[in-house]
Amino acid sequence: MSKTITGFSKFSKTQKINWLVKTFFPNDSTAEKTLKQYWNSDKELQQLHDEFIENTVSNYYLPYGVAPNFIINEKQYVIPMAVEESSVVAAASLVAKYWSTRGGFKAEVISTKKIGQVHFMYEGDFNELQDYFNKIKDNLLKSTESITKNMRKRGGGILEIELRDKTADLDNYFQLHITFETKDSMGANFINSCLETIADTFKNDDIQIVMSILSNYLPDCIVRAEVSCKVQDLGESNSGLFAKKFMQAVAIANVEPHRAVTHNKGIMNGIDAVVIATGNDFRAVEAGAHAYASRSGKYKSLTNCEVKDGIFKFWIEIPLALGTVGGLTALHPLSKLSLQMLQNPSAEELMKIVAVAGLAQNFAALRALTTTGIQQGHMKMHLSNIIKQLGATEKERDYLLEHFTDKQVSHSAVVDEFERLRK
Repeated sequence: MSKTITGFSKFSKTQKINWLVKTFFPNDSTAEKTLKQYWNSDKELQQLHDEFIENTVSNYYLPYGVAPNFIINEKQYVIPMAVEESSVVAAASLVAKYWSTRGGFKAEVISTKKIGQVHFMYEGDFNELQDYFNKIKDNLLKSTESITKNMRKRGGGILEIELRDKTADLDNYFQLHITFETKDSMGANFINSCLETIADTFKNDDIQIVMSILSNYLPDCIVRAEVSCKVQDLGESNSGLFAKKFMQAVAIANVEPHRAVTHNKGIMNGIDAVVIATGNDFRAVEAGAHAYASRSGKYKSLTNCEVKDGIFKFWIEIPLALGTVGGLTALHPLSKLSLQMLQNPSAEELMKIVAVAGLAQNFAALRALTTTGIQQGHMKMHLSNIIKQLGATEKERDYLLEHFTDKQVSHSAVVDEFERLRK
């Protein structure tokens, strides 16, 4: 059967599934059942989910967990996390409890500026372009007044418009570089609407507009989170050696990109989980974070560590463009619940919470790597998944969990013990 189809978007959901099953799963009697079993029995809720994207045929669930005991700026939080990877929530919870007895986390928003750009080509004299820009600049701002009205009431809006000459990078390439403040909104639609209006006002016979779009690289939308305590209070058998190795692990991630990528991936385990749970755009956050990690020209760690005058300090600085109003945050029931659980934070407060989650995840990973090794804890958490894959009975599951309490967990070891048990 041909896999090319016309008018698919006009099919009902059931018709879409029928076509998929006939085309890709003709001999699989479970395919249709699998797709339909994830439909929500609440028809109104299912319709809401169907309308989030196009060509919806089912829902894809992620586990939704919580990490309690976070103390951030002397305020207690239970942090919601949506993630599929074993040990992420457990690690966050463990570190939250650990630092709750050592002063908790401190966090501050350094800046909240966001960027949008109108990209255009111009082959004429630059001085003439500069004069034209200076004359029309006020009109560019006025053209967006109907769009920015409500945002300005909340203290946001357009902060600055700059003309930038980029011809050293690409022939005839210029841009309007525009800075925004969007307060509690992530602001993507607001920014893009402003940019397109500005582009329409700015263009003329000599200026060819290529595109108008926000940037997810946000070096001026930065939040910092940190933890610190006396080295002797780190609670390890040899706290001095632990602090030294921990600091060396961060230093390695700052000079070795192969390590830095995995190091930062672990940070994003915590960050993405909270970003998803609160209905924010984790792809934008990921892209911005990794670009920021490369801002020196070399990919480096997003976290840093120092030991000075007997004080251990570990911190992160990261760009985060988040919203607590608009978009999915106002539509998805679990996103709304997550924000309520976080005590209805402002966008700046959410930035602090998310940064703390990333720092906590990184601390957990580095603590394990420099002491027992990462696999001991990770594989313990993975044990239940292996047991499920083997189709163990409840009695067999209880036995295997008990058996591996004091033994190293590996997939082959679990399979061997399971087969021995079955025999």
